[in-house]
Amino acid sequence: MRDKLKLIIFLFLAGILLYLGRDAIRKSDLMAWGLTLVGTTAGAVMIVALSRFRIELGESRHELTRRNAEINVALKVQKALFPRSFPQDKGLEFSAACIPARGIGGDYYDVISMPDGGVVFAIADVSGKGISAAILMASLQALLRAASSNDSTPNQVCKKLNDHLCQLTDSSQFATMFYARWDPATQLLRYVNAGHNPPLLVRRKEIESLVTGGRPLGMFPETEYEVAEIRLHARDLLVLYSDGITDAGQREGRDFGEERLRSLVMLVADLTLTEIQARILTSVRSWSGSEPEDDMTLVLVRSQGRQGGGTE
Repeated sequence: MRDKLKLIIFLFLAGILLYLGRDAIRKSDLMAWGLTLVGTTAGAVMIVALSRFRIELGESRHELTRRNAEINVALKVQKALFPRSFPQDKGLEFSAACIPARGIGGDYYDVISMPDGGVVFAIADVSGKGISAAILMASLQALLRAASSNDSTPNQVCKKLNDHLCQLTDSSQFATMFYARWDPATQLLRYVNAGHNPPLLVRRKEIESLVTGGRPLGMFPETEYEVAEIRLHARDLLVLYSDGITDAGQREGRDFGEERLRSLVMLVADLTLTEIQARILTSVRSWSGSEPEDDMTLVLVRSQGRQGGGTE
């Protein structure tokens, strides 16, 4: 920028001198020679400046290409962390989608089939965006899978995750999470909501919000979490979502909101999970009218009743 400014000033002064000395040029060979030298020098300076600009532009393009390659690799790694398939014959049906706002993001969901026959599923939203949020999300995924075991209760798992994140990060980085463990033998779902958007439980045309739990993970050491227990019946529907769903359109001052989501879920609750997912995401996109402002994650879970023993 400094070189460009100097060149502009130099050319401006040269133009003024040329204008003022136009009559002297006709009368003096020395003046003509001097101005020719000045013009030649200015041209040389301009060529050098353009060459430097081209070099800098090439380096910028190379750096951009390198960063895009790194982001693509990170995106592939992040996609590999999401479950490729869902447990079968466990009494639950799943459908899920995660749409990052900036190529890679901090939203996360997981569904894990446990050795004792149970199923663990979770949804989380890491603070921030971009690569830093994706790194923290990957750490959370590894910690969750390591902490989940046959004898671990949801509140014990969340306490372990909170303690680990408090050691790894400062209080400005945290994660909200809904963590649940399903027992197909008893049809019981035990869960903890660690500061996450309350999932919706739809049954018999009524909606209940699952709010029991505690603070977000990674904010306060030694946080205790409360576990809640509910019995699921056949056709009960759980809607887990990140705030990218309810906050859609916030930039225009009209967010989609939880009430609008609840009303929509009531209208489509009897459809298949794939159809429900499509209807919700389409409605959110139509409402916001732009590219996602935040990562959007939607996880749908439907109880199928007791496997092999009829429905309740």
